[in-house]
Amino acid sequence: MAGPGKPCAGLYSFLFEYDTPRIVLIKSRKVGLMNRLVQLAILAYVIGWVFVWEKGYQETDSVVSSVTTKVKGVTVTNTSELGLRVWDVADYVIPPQFPDKTTRCHSSENCTEGYVGTHSNGVQTGKCVPYNSTEETCEVFAWCPVEEDEHIPKPAFLHNAANFTLLVKNNIWYPKFNFTKRNILPNISKSYLKNCKYNSKTDPFCPIFRLRDVVESAGQNFQEMAVEGGVMGLQISWNCNLDKAASHCLPKYTFRRIDNKDSDHTVSPGYNFRFAKYYKNAGGRDSRTLIKAYGIRFDIMVFGKAGKFDIIPTMINIGSGLALFGVATVLCDIIVLYFMKKKYYYREKKYKYVEDYDLEANSSYGSQGETQEGCRIR
Repeated sequence: MAGPGKPCAGLYSFLFEYDTPRIVLIKSRKVGLMNRLVQLAILAYVIGWVFVWEKGYQETDSVVSSVTTKVKGVTVTNTSELGLRVWDVADYVIPPQFPDKTTRCHSSENCTEGYVGTHSNGVQTGKCVPYNSTEETCEVFAWCPVEEDEHIPKPAFLHNAANFTLLVKNNIWYPKFNFTKRNILPNISKSYLKNCKYNSKTDPFCPIFRLRDVVESAGQNFQEMAVEGGVMGLQISWNCNLDKAASHCLPKYTFRRIDNKDSDHTVSPGYNFRFAKYYKNAGGRDSRTLIKAYGIRFDIMVFGKAGKFDIIPTMINIGSGLALFGVATVLCDIIVLYFMKKKYYYREKKYKYVEDYDLEANSSYGSQGETQEGCRIR
């Protein structure tokens, strides 16, 4: 039977040839030691990293969280604009508002009645009126006088706010394991909560934070930061191993400044907002006190992961680890068959070529029949 032609040799080999692994014992100290070292490294990775460090035997879930806060603190100021005034929580815990600026003009044609510009303080009346001895501006229906946004008080207006406290109440839930907890731990009593202050070394689980301590924990100075304002991040980490008792699942607090103080981009630095107090003056007209506050914004961020033993990830990681042991064999085969001096000798021992048994048998039988028939003719 003739073999296939060259164009069909590849297809013939793919369809009609089969290779099976062959075990060859190579007595070589170099290859044997390399094989054991690779296997040892794989074993260390599977046990040390996958199972011990990453806890590959556990099913995991991400945290679902809610946060509420309460600020406490009172301070007193005495200025020419506001006089003697007491500031409490209702005064300095305010959501931000953003105003516009004035619009200059040369005549009434530059002003549109009813128009509200992006940088305007009110609704234009359509008239161009003198602003000062040299400039004119579009008249607006707005609160008067308009704000002068140039003066920043130094030192900080409410410098005593450094001693204000922030109570953080955080509830977490891991839905996959139906596990809930809060940062006010079960062993915390009312009397303890009234007197404790967070300290990373002496009292790391107290949920009450002094503002100065939070800012200084992030490497910042409270009084400097309060002048132009800033954004602080209070991070709560809940990484829980639910194979242990629930009492081992504890919050960890860290602090960092989020706005980039040291950036070269100095346009609109820090953090500020405006709020107003409304009243009627002696003449019965509506009036208000507009305050531009340079403050510190606290963003509370909660993250974490919980794990608990589960047979499915355990078996998957065990199977993956066993499969990795094949890497040692492949690596040793490459070195033995392609890089060692006796690579051709080892290649002969590893590979053995066997023809089809049926084709071999038929070929031998046909040759014997022809010989016998030839003898009878003679």
